[in-house]
Amino acid sequence: MDALMSRLDALILNPDLAPLLSLVKGARNGVVYGSKVRFPHALVMIFLFRSGTFREKVKLVLQATRQHARNLATFAMVYKGSMILLRNLNPTGTRKEGRYDSFFAGLMGGYVVFGRNNGSVSQQIVIYVFARVMLALAKLAIQPDMHPFSSLITPETRTQITNNAWPAFASLSWAMVMYIFRWYPDTLASSLRSSMVYIYSDSDHWDSFRNFLIHNK
Repeated sequence: MDALMSRLDALILNPDLAPLLSLVKGARNGVVYGSKVRFPHALVMIFLFRSGTFREKVKLVLQATRQHARNLATFAMVYKGSMILLRNLNPTGTRKEGRYDSFFAGLMGGYVVFGRNNGSVSQQIVIYVFARVMLALAKLAIQPDMHPFSSLITPETRTQITNNAWPAFASLSWAMVMYIFRWYPDTLASSLRSSMVYIYSDSDHWDSFRNFLIHNK
C-alpha cells in the first residue's frame, strides 16, 4: 500500500501533468462545494414549502443537489480547460495568461453550463453570481484610476458613496421586489414567490387561533 501511495504521489506531483490534474481537482472541488451548499438549502426549502410524499421530497432534494454539484464541476472543467487552451494560444508565444483570458474562459463556461440550461438551480446560481458582480462593479466604479471619470470623484465623495451605497442598494432592492410581488407576482421565481406568499399574503388570513398562531392554514 505504501508503495502504491508513493507512486500516486509521484504521479500527481509531475509538473507535466499539472494542467490536466487541475481539471480533475477543479471538478472534484465543484462537486464537493456544490453538494455542501445545495443539500441543506434544498432540504429546508423543499420540506418546508413543497407538497408531496416524503419519498418525493427526498428525490427532489437529491436531484437539486446533484444538479448544483454537476453544474459547478462542469463549469470548473470548462473554465480551467479554456484557460489552458488560451495560454497555449497566446500570440506572444510565452504561454502566459492574457489579461482577458479569464473573461473569455468564463464566457465559454457560462454559456456551456448555464446559458443552455434554464432550470431553477442554474437560475439561482447565475442570479447569485450576478448580484455579487453588480456589487463588485459598484465598488470598482468609485476606485481611483478605474475609468475616465475617476478623477472627478473626490476622496470625500468617495467616502460618502461608500457609506451610503449599501443602504440605497438594500432599500431599492426590497422596494422593487415588494412592488413586483404586489402587482406582477408571476414574474418572480417560484421559490421566491412561494416564500413571499407564505410571509406576506397568508398572514392576512385566519379563522381561528389554531391557524393564526399554530398552523399557517
